[in-house]
Amino acid sequence: MGKHWPARIAGAAAGLANGLFGGGGGMVFLPILSRWGSLSQRKLYATCVGVIFPVCLVSAAVYLLRGEFSLPAALPYLAGGLAGGWIGGKLYGKVSTTWLKWLFAGFLFYAGVKYLL
Repeated sequence: MGKHWPARIAGAAAGLANGLFGGGGGMVFLPILSRWGSLSQRKLYATCVGVIFPVCLVSAAVYLLRGEFSLPAALPYLAGGLAGGWIGGKLYGKVSTTWLKWLFAGFLFYAGVKYLL
């Protein structure tokens, strides 16, 4: 494994989370990349998105092959997600890293509470 063992373990954990929960791999990658990586905050978030994209594609392919993917149900979310991703990417350089951290933490907290209720 060499010097890249933490990255490989993080990748496996993120892929496992993504495959089991249908998402959430980025929640695994971000804290690990921030601890083990030497990236600036801006590059950290962008790299996390870049890494999770192929992981999501693999999970989606497995769901599709198993017949558990509903394109009609996904399309409205996909359209909004693409628009939101584009807008978020454009706003990204204009939002302070402090706000990005708080927004991310707030989203995780909200999602966790909603999941439990």
